Amino acid sequence: MARIEISKVCKDYHGGVRAVNGVDISIADGEFIVLVGPSGCGKSTLLRMVAGLEEISDGTVSIGDRVVNSVDPADRDIAMVFQNYALYPHMTVRENLEYGLKNRKTPKSEIDARVTEAARMLQLEPYLDRRPRALSGGQRQRVAMGRAIVRKPAAFLFDEPLSNLDAKLRVSMRGEIKRLQRRLGTTSLYVTHDQLEAMTLADRLVVLSKGEIEQIGTPLEVYHRPASTFVASFIGSPAMNLLKGELHGDKLALGPNLIDLAGHAPTSGSVTVGIRAEDLRVAGPGEHAMLVTVDYVEELGSQRLVHGNLGDQPLTAVLSPETVLTSELRLVVGAGRLHFFSHDTGKRIGETRYPQVAGVKTELA
Repeated sequence: MARIEISKVCKDYHGGVRAVNGVDISIADGEFIVLVGPSGCGKSTLLRMVAGLEEISDGTVSIGDRVVNSVDPADRDIAMVFQNYALYPHMTVRENLEYGLKNRKTPKSEIDARVTEAARMLQLEPYLDRRPRALSGGQRQRVAMGRAIVRKPAAFLFDEPLSNLDAKLRVSMRGEIKRLQRRLGTTSLYVTHDQLEAMTLADRLVVLSKGEIEQIGTPLEVYHRPASTFVASFIGSPAMNLLKGELHGDKLALGPNLIDLAGHAPTSGSVTVGIRAEDLRVAGPGEHAMLVTVDYVEELGSQRLVHGNLGDQPLTAVLSPETVLTSELRLVVGAGRLHFFSHDTGKRIGETRYPQVAGVKTELA
């Protein structure tokens, strides 16, 4: 196991295209870090630079105590798991597991011990004599993971390993990967565009956009305190509601609604207000509320996603399936659940500590 240090790393392509711009990440020994972001944000490029499969334009990558910028991929003491499994189709499962060890001239007794241990850990014993074409997608992915495990590397690198699996299998494989990483304690860097996958696997998330880091933090830190409107809209399902608002003293105007912040306004003027869909609830009798016009509803069994409009702005709420639906709903925001972002830069403003739970349908004086 080893620390991984990524310091001011950049990747430039011909034509002046910068795919990764000055990224700094410090990964502790045994930590599970997930790089997450939309397609084209630079996460796979960054992973490939750590692996040695892409040349680093600027900055340094260290694994353990050595800078590996000029070290051949085979000599970096890492194991990579790809989304396409990268198995040898003419070899059996056992031969696939043994292949890397044989190339390293590992003694046969040790190869047998490592393959037996990995096969038992991944429940592959019944399939050792089969070829990849006789396996399911999940079984092939376990073989790919087993091939990485038998090497006992300093670090695992995962490049969207679950993207070719169906939804149900992805869930079970997420659990397998998490359990294995906890059991082995191997430093891991994992790439995905799936924010749910990222949230459930990571010790810490690194959210990337346009080749730069938007935020680093634990899944709950990133979820509850997004650093920007990009993070707020990318992390969480459904995405956070982002509404245009105006702050006047300690009052927040959202369309025709006025919310009293009780002296906790973080700034003044135009802001972007973030409200998680699950932080909205139907108002009780006598509560001041925001009036939302219902557009359509998605029934998910355990909950309802209600899509509507607050004035001329779209808004989504997660409500109980027992909620009585009408064409208009009176909704309130859970206490302390407003997020404020700069209208100009999209960056977070202040803390999420606002005591007022509802809006008053009125006009500003």
